[in-house]
Amino acid sequence: MARGGRGRHLGLALGLLLALLLAPPALRAKPTVRKERVVRPDSDLGERPAEDNQSFQYDHEAFLGKEDSKTFDQLTSEESKERLGKIVDRIDSDGDGFVTTEELKTWIKRVQKRYIYDNVAKVWKDYDRDKDDKISWEEYKQATYGYYLGNPTEFQDTSDHHTFKKMLPRDERRFKAADLDSDQTATREEFTAFLHPEEFEHMKEIVVLETLEDIDKNGDGFVDQDEYIADMFSHEESGPEPDWVLSEREQFNEFRDLNKDGKLDKDEIRHWILPEDYDHAQAEARHLVYESDKNKDEKLTKEEILDNWNMFVGSQATNYGEDLTKNHDEL
Repeated sequence: MARGGRGRHLGLALGLLLALLLAPPALRAKPTVRKERVVRPDSDLGERPAEDNQSFQYDHEAFLGKEDSKTFDQLTSEESKERLGKIVDRIDSDGDGFVTTEELKTWIKRVQKRYIYDNVAKVWKDYDRDKDDKISWEEYKQATYGYYLGNPTEFQDTSDHHTFKKMLPRDERRFKAADLDSDQTATREEFTAFLHPEEFEHMKEIVVLETLEDIDKNGDGFVDQDEYIADMFSHEESGPEPDWVLSEREQFNEFRDLNKDGKLDKDEIRHWILPEDYDHAQAEARHLVYESDKNKDEKLTKEEILDNWNMFVGSQATNYGEDLTKNHDEL
C-alpha cells in the first residue's frame, strides 16, 4: 500500500495495554514518533513509490502487527513458494488458472475474519474464569483491573492511577455497548465486538467517541488541528516540523475539517477514521494484482504470484505468512 497512509489497529485489547502499564518502566513500550489512526484510501496505483522491504513491512504491520509479519522468516524461499502455490490453488475458487481481484478480496476478507476470531480465542481463557463459555463484566474487570482494585495505594501517586481511573469506566461503557442483550455477560461474538469494535457496525460510535476522548486534550468536545497533529507526532526536539507534519496540517484543513470551522466534530472524526467508501480488502487485492500483473491483463497466474512471492507471503492474503507455516488442511 501507499507509504504513509496506514493506520494503527483500533481494536487493541485494553487488557494488553494495561498489562504494559503494570510492567516496570524499563519494559514498557516507548511512544512512537508518529501515530496514525486511520486506514486511508490509496492514492492512484500508478503513483505509488517502488515497493521495497520497508514499504512491505509498513503495509503489513498496519493491519496485523509486527509479530505476525515475521512468521514467514521461518521458511526458506523454496518452502515459501511451494506452500504459497498450494494457497493460490485455494484462492482460485473457479479453478480457471487465474486469480482475479475479486477472488483475492474474498480470500483476504476470510483471512481477516479468521485472524480476529483467532485473536479472541487466544485470550478467551484468561477472562472466562468460571469456564461457562461466557465472560461477565465482573470476570473481565477482575482479570484486567483486579490488582489495581485490590492494591489502590500502590498507584495513588502514579500516572498509572489516572490511567486506570479513566480506563475502567471506559471499558465498562464499551462492554455494555457490545453486550447486545444487556445481561452483563459477553458471548464470544459480543466479546469479539468488545475487543475489535471497528469490525462491528453497532460499535463504531464507541470507536469514534474513544478516539475523540483520546485526542481532545482541552476537553471541548472537538479535535483542533494542534490536537490532531499531537496525536500523531511528538515534537521532542526544537526545530522545524518534518515535511510530513506540514502535509498532515494541509490534510486537516482540506480533507478532515469538512465544514471548515477549524476543528473536527464526531461526524468528521467518523469520516476520518472509518471512511464508508473504503474497502480495505478490495484495496489490498487491487494492490497485489497491480504489483504482480506482468502482462497487465488484470488477473494473476500462479507463475506471476510466485515470481512476486515476497509480497504475498507478507501480505494479508497469507496472514503475513502465517498460513505458510500451517498445515494446508487447516486453511
